Amino acid sequence: MASRAGSRWSSRSITSIRIAGSSSRCPFLCLGTSDPEGRQDVSPRGDLPGFVQVLDEHTLAIPDRPGNNRLDSLGNLQANPNVGLIFLVPGVDETLRVNGIASLSTDPALLAAMAVNGKPAKAAIKVAVREVFFHCGKALKRSKLWDPSTQVPRSTLPSLARIILDQTKSTIMTVEQAEARTEKGYRENLW
Repeated sequence: MASRAGSRWSSRSITSIRIAGSSSRCPFLCLGTSDPEGRQDVSPRGDLPGFVQVLDEHTLAIPDRPGNNRLDSLGNLQANPNVGLIFLVPGVDETLRVNGIASLSTDPALLAAMAVNGKPAKAAIKVAVREVFFHCGKALKRSKLWDPSTQVPRSTLPSLARIILDQTKSTIMTVEQAEARTEKGYRENLW
């Protein structure tokens, strides 16, 4: 049964995810968390389409893969389990939004079910859904996010390695060495 929350229609059931096919087609989501002091963090989560498991009508599971190892989201979840998710499907302007309560799982069967290339997830973020709703596509239409003609050439922005070295004032390695290390991590450690 849908309920009115502010000016949006929402539901506690994730049945709408199955109906719309968002979960099976989604390769990317943003996970919003906050620490005990209320400082927010949003982290990207991407994988093969269908990477989010629908465990039952009220529970999702998101694999935790090797990443930047900052662990902001996982640390926040330990102290404040409230989360917000926004699912993006390439080419689709409307987004799926889910709010709920998260917990971490290291259940071997669940992690094995999330394996890619024979590598199980390191952990899973289980989300007990409190609210699920679709969001209109106006923001994505205005931004022309899916329009290839608006894509920015990568060479016009500094590399991740350069940004990190600039922020940290590190002299441990050169920018070129850091860029090579980053590219190697992308090739060898996605899953």
